[in-house]
Amino acid sequence: MSHSLFAAPTTLHSPHGRLLSLHRPQVMGILNLTPDSFFAGSRVASERDLLARAEAMLAAGAAILDLGAYSTRPGAADIAEDEEARRLLPALEALRREFPQAFLSVDTFRAGVAAAAVAAGADLVNDVGGGTLDKEMFATVGRLRVPYVLMHLRGTPQTMAKLTYYEDDIVLTLVRYFRDGLAALRQAGATDVLLDPGFGFAKTAAQSHELLRRLPEFRVLGQPVLAGLSRKKMVYGPLGLSPEAALNGTTALHMVALQGGAKLLRAHDVAEAAQTIQLFANTFPMAE
Repeated sequence: MSHSLFAAPTTLHSPHGRLLSLHRPQVMGILNLTPDSFFAGSRVASERDLLARAEAMLAAGAAILDLGAYSTRPGAADIAEDEEARRLLPALEALRREFPQAFLSVDTFRAGVAAAAVAAGADLVNDVGGGTLDKEMFATVGRLRVPYVLMHLRGTPQTMAKLTYYEDDIVLTLVRYFRDGLAALRQAGATDVLLDPGFGFAKTAAQSHELLRRLPEFRVLGQPVLAGLSRKKMVYGPLGLSPEAALNGTTALHMVALQGGAKLLRAHDVAEAAQTIQLFANTFPMAE
């Protein structure tokens, strides 16, 4: 296996001309347009609420806003593509209108929704399916030359909780998955790609903690890593808490992720994640 299939991007290039540096770790703020996201505090109730939350996140240090309209919590209900687009696109257009310079991400595994979102001003596609849930996704992001998050998932959000058995070493399994996905993305013409191990997606809490502990091993792929662990079961489960009480645990694991090389923290609580990055940078200045 070659060291890398891409030159590791230190800057993400939006097809709309916006740039985002990853030389220093950054925060991706979570905006959920779903009525059933696992953390009730992240759900957006109206356009006014959306714009207020977005403004607060940007002021607190979010480099990216990640907008999702399909809940991917374990066992979440499936919704049709047109319903996802109906939730997502007006909200995206409102954000682009109010915050023209903001770097906006769409959390979708559907190529059609991704293409419509990019046409409406999205700068990045965050795909929990890693191309496995829509065979047109790689070709779409390649054609649009839009930055892309390649996440590891087995099954679907409805079935993944039953697919946590790995015959081989889990990190080796993910490295192979990313290697093959990166090769296919390069073939499709994609450029800027980030890797997401998919904490909690077809992984037990123990497996997610192992992936976090071994995050440095993904450096062999030469791509920046996104860590999405905010308020997840791997945080609150071992502590016997709920997602609502998992901020402190999230902050602790964010520091572990940064020490493991993560370049992007996907977080519900932007100010706290940004503070963690600042303290990490002060403590390990050469790590940036």
